[in-house]
Amino acid sequence: MTDTVVSETAAEGPHSQLGHCLKAARQARGLTLKQVAEKTGMALSTLSKVENGLMSLTYDKLLQLTSGLQMDIAELFSPAAPRPEPGRPVTARRSISRAGQGQVVSTKFYTYTYQCTDLIGKRMVPMITEVRARTLDEFGPLLRHSGEEYFLVTRGTIAVHTEFYAPEILHEGDGMYLDSTMGHAYLNAGEADSAQGVCLCTSEQADLFEQLHRIAKKDAVE
Repeated sequence: MTDTVVSETAAEGPHSQLGHCLKAARQARGLTLKQVAEKTGMALSTLSKVENGLMSLTYDKLLQLTSGLQMDIAELFSPAAPRPEPGRPVTARRSISRAGQGQVVSTKFYTYTYQCTDLIGKRMVPMITEVRARTLDEFGPLLRHSGEEYFLVTRGTIAVHTEFYAPEILHEGDGMYLDSTMGHAYLNAGEADSAQGVCLCTSEQADLFEQLHRIAKKDAVE
């Protein structure tokens, strides 16, 4: 009895599953076609034809390819799925913040409502920020902390003061992305008593929430 093999002939159309899976596997490993050819000993032209759905491969060639890339042969016949970053396994963490929920810290000029506080060690801290301070004198020293942040105005008008730029006025629906290590402040610039926004802070440091909480708590109203 002879083994069934995939002949090294034209594949069915330019969008073959093998071609898609090979390309996904190569890109997931950060390799060029030339690098794949070097690792596997296969001709660059052959690999290009496979990726473009113009050629299939014999079983021996498939083994040569997967051995060179140190991958399971099944990966070449399965729908491509994102590969986790090395050293960063999927945690499957999730958290839901319902309307009106969150950890609230109130100061004389601000109210911070921290979201998803049931998760610890977060690298992104979402919060709803109510802004009442109108001047830098009220605000005090510009804030600085690790990472970067995005602020989206959801109500009113907010003036954003930063260490190295002229102030910017943001209206409802406007957003700003900035380096959080640069001094910054959000001020109420509208006619209402307060303005509001959603702030997403992110950092590679696992204690980001603690950093932000310490900043807010120092002016907290008991």
